[in-house]
Parts: sequence; structure tokens; C-alpha cells
Amino acid sequence: MIIVKSIILLMIILFIHNKLKKRIEIEPSRNELPCEIEKTPQINNILNRNKICLNGKWNYIIDVQDVGYYDYRMNPNKKGFFKNEKPKYPEELIEYDFDKSPEMEIPSDWNTKDEKLFFYEGTVWFKKTFNYNKKSEIKAFLYFGAVNYESIVYVNQNLVGRHIGGFTPFNFDITDKLNEGENFIVIKVNNQRKSENIPSLIFDWWNYGGITRDVYIIETDNIFIQYYSLFLDKNSQNNILFNGELNLNISDKIIEVSIPELKVKQKFTSINGKFSGVIKANDIILWSPENPKLYNIDLIFDNKTLKDEIGFRIIETSGKKILLNGKPIFLRGISIHEEKYNGGGRVNCIEDARKLLGWAKELGCNYVRLAHYPHNEYMVREAEKMGIMAWSEIPVYWGISWVNNNTFENARNQLTDMIRRDINRVNIIIWSIANETPKINERDIFLSKLAEQARYLDSTRLISMAMQPKRVNRYNFILEDNMNKYVDIISINQYLGWYNNIKFFNKIVLEIPYNKPIIISEFGGGAKYDYHGKENQRWTEEFQRNVYINNLQIFEKIDGLVGTSPWILKDFRSPRRVLNGIQDYYNRKGLFSDKGEKKLAFYIMKEWYNKKKEEFK
Repeated sequence: MIIVKSIILLMIILFIHNKLKKRIEIEPSRNELPCEIEKTPQINNILNRNKICLNGKWNYIIDVQDVGYYDYRMNPNKKGFFKNEKPKYPEELIEYDFDKSPEMEIPSDWNTKDEKLFFYEGTVWFKKTFNYNKKSEIKAFLYFGAVNYESIVYVNQNLVGRHIGGFTPFNFDITDKLNEGENFIVIKVNNQRKSENIPSLIFDWWNYGGITRDVYIIETDNIFIQYYSLFLDKNSQNNILFNGELNLNISDKIIEVSIPELKVKQKFTSINGKFSGVIKANDIILWSPENPKLYNIDLIFDNKTLKDEIGFRIIETSGKKILLNGKPIFLRGISIHEEKYNGGGRVNCIEDARKLLGWAKELGCNYVRLAHYPHNEYMVREAEKMGIMAWSEIPVYWGISWVNNNTFENARNQLTDMIRRDINRVNIIIWSIANETPKINERDIFLSKLAEQARYLDSTRLISMAMQPKRVNRYNFILEDNMNKYVDIISINQYLGWYNNIKFFNKIVLEIPYNKPIIISEFGGGAKYDYHGKENQRWTEEFQRNVYINNLQIFEKIDGLVGTSPWILKDFRSPRRVLNGIQDYYNRKGLFSDKGEKKLAFYIMKEWYNKKKEEFK
């Protein structure tokens, strides 16, 4: 009898367990999609592909409590805003209407487009209606240059995908989701900061939300070149190494690479969807800041041509030197945030890029540090044409959830997407994997894996990260960081005279005990434009100028110094900078004001760069 009761009790427990398990499986948590969507591999060289631009006016709805996604019990709502529904009969209750909601110009950030959203962090829904003519044997991909931060995308009520990360591109195959004639896209965008995100909860720039870069429909053949790279063989300046991928895992497909100026035409055959080989070429003119030579490239596949402009160069280190095409160089740089030159907001067009890079050229720069995330493709391509080398990094910034596997996968995805997008941009010489992170074992494991991933994806560029020296005493600083063995360049952020007393400059010693090239990746101090006073009075232009003068004197003594990128080109918005009358939610460390006015320190840096240019002729 006891045995029978025990069996019955066990059966009841198993029944309840299975019911609960089934319920858990059916009801996704708040952070899950109703169903998982396989990620579509990134397509590179978007700007030269056949595309339909979806920029322009999009309707938007501010959704503070995510009522467009969850019901009142926090379960995904089957009749959410993605349905874009209208009442079918007079008494039907639908409590939203995109067509009656305001419009926002896309690409942009909602913070500067709607004053109600200046400080807003949360969900905003966007909708775009467009007409489309379907074509046989043509695939259609919906492409976003960047959306900050988490996006869930629907086409004609169909979930097509989800993306996490605010500064990298993504695309979804929507061929089967499009209608002939009228279509609509609905995208849920959320820019809330979270501890497990990349970047995490705290960062020193404005958390611009929204669809911040271009939106396109990319049209391709059913079989097409999804990704490719061309770069110079370090061991032979007559060899160009070519790699490519089709969207399908098929063999015996032919691709022809043509470089007319070099009289090159060479064919490659796919093996399991991949191409690789060596292109022989003579008299290649190498890209450099003095001569930013780019070659017209044609990739011919199935009688269709994909065009690009690509340069060739070799970047490497030798002891404490950086060599560009075999010659030592000095990186006359500046750090830049992706913020408009005329008062804030996300940079998202060629004109913005040219303006900011023009200021860098006026300073005497041959190099820019694109901080602290991958900048838009226009910025990278315009710098390439202008002869400006670049550092590109992912926002592994300050405090990160080092032991969270999802956080690591997020960082690795952002690194991969950054490299795949810009693999053919010859001016990028440094991939950076982090900025100002704590020296702990968990971080070392996290970042060392990122360094390995970067080298696996691209062996032609240098790896670095911004480190911080340790203060030994009032006058002595030393860099001790286990990550030194994973990077090619030692990069240091050090604000001498700003976050310590400016009186001790003449006694400061900065020790860097590694036999590698050294970049001062950040230094400087804040000043409000046209605010004047004595050299020891903070926030004056004179104080900032004095900080620069004294820092440069210290840097001249550093053995192995190969470049600097002071912080920063222009004043930029930051919610951490709250001093009324001075900061007013701006980080004031710019050499230019937020409106483009030059501060006194600009001229100090320009003069020093002119001297360095002469030294490295």
C-alpha cells in the first residue's frame, strides 16, 4: 500500500513538473522574443550595391512602459504595435495609430529631434510605409547601418529579426516577407542602459537613441558575393591576397577580380562557397597619408559587377617603431566622437564626416582615433580618401560584466561586425578591443579572447587597447598591465595636470616597461571657449593650454613614443558633466567648442604636430 501511494505521489509530482516546464517554455521571459530568428550574415560594401533608400520621414510612438510589446502581465502581446492595425469596425478598441503619430527624419537620434526625448532612455517604435516592385530571382535584404541599442524588426507584421548593439550594421533577408505594392516596416528600438550591455551602465557620452544610420533594401541575385577582402601580402609587395564568400555553400562558381589600372584580371573558383588565392600585380602604388592612392576594383560574378575602391599598404611594428610601408611614422592624431559639428546629435552623413575630418587636417593630423565605438562608414571612407589613418574600437568601456557569457558574445559579435564591414578600408591600421578597463583576471581572460578573435579575422592590422598607468606616488606613474602581451601597441590614457595637481609637472615620471611602440591615446583638460583667466584657473582656455604645454614636454622624454591622440577634437554632450555655466552637459575637453570655435590649446597642438611632421619626413 505504501509503495502504491509513493508511486501515485511521484506521478503527481512528475505531472506538475511537466506542466510547469511546458508553461515556462510557452511563456517567454520579458527579455525573449516570441521565437528565435537565425542571424543573417553581414553583407559588406553596402554603399556600392544595388539598393533602395528608406531614409526620410518615419512615424514614431514613444512607449515608456512597452505596452506595444507586452500585455499587463508582461507576456509578449500578440496584437502589439508591430501589427500596425486599424479598427475594422467602429467599436473595435485599438489604442495606437502610427499614421496619426508624429514623424521623425531618419537617420537621426530622437534626443535632438524631439525635446521631450532629450534625456529619454526606453522604447520608441518607428514605422515606415513604402512601395516595392517584386522581381523574380532577386533577393531583398533590409539593412540598418546602426540602431541604438536593441532593435526588434517586423516587415508586414512578420518578425524578421533582432539586433543588439548600437554601432554596428545588420541585415535581414525579407524576400518572402515583401508584398507587391505597399509594405511597411515596424521597428521597436530601446536604448536603456544595462549592466550586461556593451557598453555597460556608465559611459561618458550621450546615449543617443534611435535609427542613427542609413536604412536600405539591398537587392541581390539568389547567389551573390556576400563578403570579400583584398590586401597586400606582407612578404611580397607584388602579391594581393584575395578572400571571398558566397551566400550559399556551393562549389565551382567563378568570380573574376579586375583591377584595370594594374592590368589585373584573375579568376577564382569557389569551394564550399569560399574563394581564396593570390593576385599577381606589378608596380603597385602604396597608400599613405601623403599619397592616399585607391584602385578601382571590379568583382565580376554571374555577369554582374560589384565595384569598390581599395588601397594597399603594409602596417607593422619593429621594436618600438610603427612602420608604414617599411618606414617609421609618427601618428599625429586626435580622438573624435561621432557627434555633429554644430551643436550635437549623431553624425550620419558625408557632410558631417568631411567637416570633422577637415578640422583634424587643419590641426595637422594624419591619424584619428574613432572613439569609443565603430563610427559610421562615411567617416571611415572619407578619412581614407583624405589620407587619414584610423583607430577603430568597440565599446568595451570601463566596467563590463566580465564573467557573463552573453556579454562576451555581444562584444565578440560587435568586434566581428566592425572588422567585416571595414576589412577593405586601408586607412584603418588599429583595431582596439577596450578602453580604460580594470586590471583583474576576469578582464584579462575576456579581452585576450577578443584579441585572438581580431587576429583570426584580420592578420594585417595592429591590435591595441587604451590602458591606464598606476600611480606609485605623487610624481611617479608606471604602466603594469597583463594585456601588454596581447597587443601590438601600448596605448595609454593619462590626464596629467587635470585629474591631479598641475603644480607637479616638472617632477612627473611616466614609466612604460615594454619593448613595444607607445601611443598616448588620451590626454588633455577641459576649458569653456572664450572663458579666460590665469594658467592655474580651471576651465579657462589658459589652463587647458598650460596642460597641453606641460604634457607635451613630458611626452618628448618617452622612449618609443609613436603617436598621440589628445582628448578630444570638439566638445561633446555627456550626462556626467553637470557643472552649470561651464559644462552644461558637455564634456569641455575639446580643442574646438561644440560650435567649432578654436581654443588656445589647438594652436599648441598644431605647432607640435608641425614639428613632428618635419622630424618624420
